[in-house]
Amino acid sequence: MILGGDIGGTKSNLAAFERDGKHLRKRHQQIYHSREVDSFEHMLRRFLAEMDSGARIEAACFGVAGPVIGHTVHPTNLAWPVDALAAGKILGTDRVRLLNDMGATFAGVDALEPEDLVTLQQGAAEPGATQALIAAGTGLGESFRVPAANGGYTVIPSEGGHADFAPRTEQEIGLLRFLKQSRTWVDVESVVSGRGFLPIHQFLGPSVDHPDFHNEGEDPAAEITHRALHGACSICVETLDLWLTLYGAEAGNLALRTLARGGVFIAGGIAGKILPKLTSGRFVEAFSQKAALTDVLAAMPITVVLNPEAPLIGAAATAAALL
Repeated sequence: MILGGDIGGTKSNLAAFERDGKHLRKRHQQIYHSREVDSFEHMLRRFLAEMDSGARIEAACFGVAGPVIGHTVHPTNLAWPVDALAAGKILGTDRVRLLNDMGATFAGVDALEPEDLVTLQQGAAEPGATQALIAAGTGLGESFRVPAANGGYTVIPSEGGHADFAPRTEQEIGLLRFLKQSRTWVDVESVVSGRGFLPIHQFLGPSVDHPDFHNEGEDPAAEITHRALHGACSICVETLDLWLTLYGAEAGNLALRTLARGGVFIAGGIAGKILPKLTSGRFVEAFSQKAALTDVLAAMPITVVLNPEAPLIGAAATAAALL
């Protein structure tokens, strides 16, 4: 059996796969609320107990939202670490690998079906060129990959989501000033992630409130995007529009810094939920507005990854390769 995992700030998705020739078939899966779990080791033991099949885990790989340092990841949005050596002891195998969640997503993209992808900008991919990946969810993940000597790709990990938020317009400068009233540091993840919706809404409509903003366990981002997509609140519509513009601008920044002529992938949990807005043109317009290099960006393919399990699929494929 192969164990794959996608460990995020909101949820952790674990699944056991059985090898069937070149294919992996999912046999058991559990999703845990990450902040309700005491430790990664406890989650692993719980998963094995729930699986209760007697099958041996031969190899495992976990995509984790944070930088991999040695055999450990300290997730940026969780209190507990993920340790490959500890996992190996629990699973009874030394074939355990950790990936940054963006590396796992890249591996998953290669294994997805055509229906799992939506084209935002056709562009013209340059064969063997750099590809970029950006994913907004609980946090903001950024990465890119470059051609490797063996004909594949080498993923370059990144914590670009924690770089400075760079406003471009007077409105965006006003948003930065608003955010600076309550924090000393404003990184791009503070704005372009699920956590960014509520402060943007408060900035645009300080007198507009909704009950779910104050209910424990409710996600203001989900409330705002739902109301925006249904036209139920004008401030929610403005919030989603501004958030989407900022997302497109940051994706364009990443594309420029990596010169991603091989294409840009948009992943993460939010993209599929706001697809009607994402395909409206606002994102692509903000992506390409880069002074003299607009034409370069307009030639880059932009693809939305719809399958939310791309990191899990990529982790499982990586674990299988360890055998």
